[in-house]
Amino acid sequence: MENLKVMLCCGAGMSSGFLASNARKVAKKQKLAVSIEARSQSEVAEYLSSIDVLLLGPHYAVDLDKFQDLAKPYGVAVAVIPQDVYGALDGARILEIAMELAKQK
Repeated sequence: MENLKVMLCCGAGMSSGFLASNARKVAKKQKLAVSIEARSQSEVAEYLSSIDVLLLGPHYAVDLDKFQDLAKPYGVAVAVIPQDVYGALDGARILEIAMELAKQK
């Protein structure tokens, strides 16, 4: 997989920022062509045309349908980050989830 572009989304982009940083470190170690950014939910629409996967913080699970509808015209895969992955700031699991979603597109 080359140049996979992933966006993590939380309220203000802070928690997802730490998670994105951890995922970037793992991607670099594994020499994966993946870019991972964190943004607040209010910025998501601005970036849909330039990403492949959107991962939402667990607190946005109730809004999953809304984000999927927003992302559908752009072919962006959308999923909610499992609470345990989010809470542990598990960058390796974030990469696994993102790559699996990208394969399903």
